[in-house]
Amino acid sequence: MPNSKPATIKEIARKLKISTSTVSRALNNHPSIGLVTTMRVKEMAAELNYEPNQTAIFFKQRKTFTIGVILPYLSEPFFADAIGSIEQYASEKDYTVILGQSLDDEQRQQKIVQNFKRHRVDGLIISLSKNTTDVSFIEALGQAKIPVVFFDRVPERTDVHRVFSDLSTGMREAIEAFVQRGHQNIALINGPDTMIASQERLLSFQAAMKEQNLTPNENYIVSTDLAAASNEQAMETLINLPERPSAVVAFNDMVTLDVMRYFRTKGLISNQDFFFISFANNPGWEYIDNPPMGSIEQYPGKQGLKAAEILFEAIEQQEDLPAQTVIFPSKLALT
Repeated sequence: MPNSKPATIKEIARKLKISTSTVSRALNNHPSIGLVTTMRVKEMAAELNYEPNQTAIFFKQRKTFTIGVILPYLSEPFFADAIGSIEQYASEKDYTVILGQSLDDEQRQQKIVQNFKRHRVDGLIISLSKNTTDVSFIEALGQAKIPVVFFDRVPERTDVHRVFSDLSTGMREAIEAFVQRGHQNIALINGPDTMIASQERLLSFQAAMKEQNLTPNENYIVSTDLAAASNEQAMETLINLPERPSAVVAFNDMVTLDVMRYFRTKGLISNQDFFFISFANNPGWEYIDNPPMGSIEQYPGKQGLKAAEILFEAIEQQEDLPAQTVIFPSKLALT
């Protein structure tokens, strides 16, 4: 019956009648070991199906060669694009990516952070859940020497690494596009008030309207918690106004999908009764009949790649890396 136990350095050394330290150096191509000995050791290792003890290697190097990534939803095309860039870059660094899905819940997010910390990931990339108010885990990760980079949904703190999109540029182009097509009654379906992204959308919306010499109608500014029922309720509020808006900027494409589905049940037609522009630029719009007028590109792939680059710079640098903030301009893409 063949031996089921994995081969060890000691077994290779015994068969070749050399020291274990020589075997170890040969397997790691140490220059002090001659070419012939190195070849003999590697041939014997292959014959015995020897595999390095990764746990011991990780312990010695004080690394696990894994990073954690926490996203609100893995199914959203925006985050799928981001994680593709992160995984590609991590793979080039010979790292494994472990994914966590907060489902836009702060408590679940906290638990995932703690689990990743216990498993000693070498770094974290996080896009915060919509209702995040407590980011004290940043200090806990810092004490554990685990660097963290936030992207897209980031905290207000400037003493942490952040990568996100400047929403004002895309919003300005969206309002301008509506006005050029004759729209003046323009609404905003915004996200939760607690989200920095919602605050940015509101301020950008108000500024863009003023640039077009339009006064924002407070009745046209509604909020949603991003759940489907709340998205539909926001659209119903706009539908039931005595004077409906003709154009709507929505928080993101997922919100737009919900509200478009809802207003069709009311007999309303997209690009006729209501014109929509949203954020995220879902590539799936090209496969949908009568898509929204446009969507604002936030470059999730570029955000994910930059977040990964900063994280690995922090992992590889011996001293603390000064906090970096990288901002990508957003851009309207007409469908």
